[in-house]
Amino acid sequence: MVYARTRTPVKDWVYCAGKQRLESRLHQQGSLIKLQFLLFLGSLGLFCGAPSLAAQAAQAAPSSSVAAAPPADTQPAAHRPTLSLADAEARALKNQPRLAAEALRAEAMGKRVQESRSAYFPQLAGNLTAVQANGDTAVAAGAVTTSSTSTRVAGGFTLTQLVTDFGRTHELVRSSQLTAQAASQHTEDVTQQTLRDVDEAYFATEAAESVRGTAAAVLAFRRTSLRQLTALAQSQLRSTLDVQFAQVLVSEAQMAVVQADSNVQEARAQLAATMGEDAVADYVLAEQPEPPLLEDDVAVYVREALNTRPDLKALQLQAQAAQQFAKAEGKLKYPDVNLLGTAGEVPERDHTLEQNYGAAGINIHVPVFNGGLYSGRAAEAGLRAQAANRDVSSLTLLITRDVRTNWARAKDAYLQIQVAHDLVDQTGVALRLAQARYDAGLGSIVELNQAELSQTSALIAAASARFNYLGTRTALNYTLGILR
Repeated sequence: MVYARTRTPVKDWVYCAGKQRLESRLHQQGSLIKLQFLLFLGSLGLFCGAPSLAAQAAQAAPSSSVAAAPPADTQPAAHRPTLSLADAEARALKNQPRLAAEALRAEAMGKRVQESRSAYFPQLAGNLTAVQANGDTAVAAGAVTTSSTSTRVAGGFTLTQLVTDFGRTHELVRSSQLTAQAASQHTEDVTQQTLRDVDEAYFATEAAESVRGTAAAVLAFRRTSLRQLTALAQSQLRSTLDVQFAQVLVSEAQMAVVQADSNVQEARAQLAATMGEDAVADYVLAEQPEPPLLEDDVAVYVREALNTRPDLKALQLQAQAAQQFAKAEGKLKYPDVNLLGTAGEVPERDHTLEQNYGAAGINIHVPVFNGGLYSGRAAEAGLRAQAANRDVSSLTLLITRDVRTNWARAKDAYLQIQVAHDLVDQTGVALRLAQARYDAGLGSIVELNQAELSQTSALIAAASARFNYLGTRTALNYTLGILR
């Protein structure tokens, strides 16, 4: 996979280090040895080729690869579409099935309001009945009173209208409304999670690409060093041990490039998954601007998070809905009053029935004793409402902790950017000193290799430091509930 990127300070440092290393080696040789060395390199065509190889590695490091594991993408960057962070977020909001599922669940919860409000409206039902009775008979079992049964074919309607249940239906409607609002806030929380995941995957991919470019530049630099040491060893100016150590460093750099390329493929697969796409498209990721600096007072962010977090709002609404439901359950002990009406026609009947019938009345239902059913339901709902309030308090504590933790991580990651670049400069100085000692015969190849390993570690840390900071800012923004 090839990524078009501009030349970074880290790669410039690699180029300068290679150039200075070659100049230092040539400077430390005697005039006769220098003349022989230059003539030897000229005969091999390496005198002009070695510095240019370092420059090419610095300019095209992201496209470098080892023969054992070439990158999967070889299409030129100019022919590949550019993917910005805003584009990735838009794709995730459009394609993510999890977000679509939550939106449908929220819409379904909204229908419960309609279900609860239906008790306010008349309940009208139609009936068709056909009965063949055994003469003038009556139902005698199953009830205290008898009920006569007549042969008939009849059709009619029954009407029931609630007059009052002393506010129980009102409490149920209010509870369902709060539950629907909580579902909407939960959908917003899933939206925030989707944006967080795609942002983190985006920055992780950029970090992996940057590390791969640095690893490729280091590999090119070490291959150039190996060719120089090999030429010196052939001229009896360096030992074969030095060449062997240089070959070890090249192999380590090749392994680093292979691992970096694997990390890029993994990061891009994760990015495609967070965008809701099945295929891993070959995008060129656009650089993102730096976010504003953090405030020194973390309490500002804590207050903002407690006011904006959608999951906290959802839990608060659920607690209020539980309280309203507990009130509704407490009103089960009150009477309910209903108007009743019925009318119909009996086209086929015996002598005991008239052709038409109709009646209207009122019914008052008063619960007297049900074995503690209603009181148990009210107590259960009340306890659940108290538990919901405790859940709100628990989430408030977790949000406060997460804000403070992510704020500290973001501050630390921001400071590490400068520290990483300072470390690159320091390891560069140490490498030049080790190189000078080695060229003067005062240091060993082991000392020089250790300096090169420290420099490589610093280069990789510097390559990913900025993107690590952007990732921690994404986590902080999610904690604040402001990813949008």
